[in-house]
This record gives sequence, C-alpha cells and structure tokens, in this order.
Amino acid sequence: MSITIDPVATAGLVAREVRSGERGGEPTRITVARRTYAAERDDVWDAVTSAERLPRWFLPVDGDLAPGGRYQLEGNAGGTIERCEAPESFSVTWEFGGGTSWVTVTLRPHDAGTLLELVHESPVQPEFWEQYGPGAGGVGWDLALMGLGLHLATGAAGDPREADAWSVSPDGVAFVRAAATAWGEAAAADGDDPESARAAAERTVAFYTTAPEA
Repeated sequence: MSITIDPVATAGLVAREVRSGERGGEPTRITVARRTYAAERDDVWDAVTSAERLPRWFLPVDGDLAPGGRYQLEGNAGGTIERCEAPESFSVTWEFGGGTSWVTVTLRPHDAGTLLELVHESPVQPEFWEQYGPGAGGVGWDLALMGLGLHLATGAAGDPREADAWSVSPDGVAFVRAAATAWGEAAAADGDDPESARAAAERTVAFYTTAPEA
C-alpha cells in the first residue's frame, strides 16, 4: 500500500491532550489522542482488536486476546488485557523495556463515522520527559493512527519497510514535525515550560526521522 497523504493535514486530524495524573500514589503523565474515522464502529473495533487485521496496519500480535489474557506485539510491548467491552472500549497494560504503563482505547459513534480515543498513562520519568516530552510515545501513536486510517479507507495492508522509508522522507519528516509540535503545545497547556516543551519536540523529531546506519 503506497503512502500518499498530505502529511501536515493528516497529522492535524488528531486532537491531542496531555494531563497530569496519579496511580498508586505515584505521579503519572497522560497522553490522549483522538481521531474520527469515516467507518462504522464495528469495523473500527474489528481493526483494532482482531489478530488477523492488526498486522495490516500495526503489528503482529500473539496471545490470549480476552480479558485476563496476555498479549505480545511483535518486537514491541506486551501486557495483560484488563478489560474488554465490545465494541466500545478495552484497557491493557503496556509493558515495554522493563516498565509498565496503561492504555485504554474507546470508540464512540460520531457524525457518520467513529471517534477513536486513545489514552496512554505512564509513570513520570523526569529525565526522559524533559528530553522528549509526550512526543516520545505520542508520535508513535500518531503514526499508528495514520496507518489505521489508510487501512480503513482502502482495506489494504501496509508494508513495514515502506513505512520505515516513508518516515525519513520529506513527507514523513513533515508529518512527524507537525505531530511532535502539537504534542509540545499540549504539554505546555498542561503546565510545562513552553520553551522546554518546544525543545523536547525538536528532539523527538530527530529521534523519529534519523535513518538508521547501514
């Protein structure tokens, strides 16, 4: 599936919010991404929960995809499915790199389509947040939501190698910059120093758009 989009306009389809929270008495930061798709809720639900469809736009997944079961995304996070209420919402732990965070996806009918809301709550790691801000994870979700949109619109499967090449192309860099900048603005709206938030966004852009060495 060839990636042919207006990168800045596509990044603008996502509404972003950053909140400060608390879980188990420890501070957290919460990133929220919302995007509306021109698809029926049942179709979007199937796309985000089906082991057969997830690899078409996100990553292959293994495990017991039922409440209480464990899942593992290929080369990425794994965790426990804490709650699943089809076709409205599910919550999972997001375990990666020795840390645990929490993700909730909610689908609501909206106009002629479906509003997807993704909430990712993470323990505060001050040095990492200062370096990258919410864009570290937020831009990754932006890329996933873009892939979901292409899949829902065409029914086709994405090519991971093509996606990797696109991310360092001029269009890919423009997409990442628009998304990272918006996450920086959301962090500033939650109380982060605006100048520091902008600097963290620039570091996030460099992280996502630097081609790996051969």
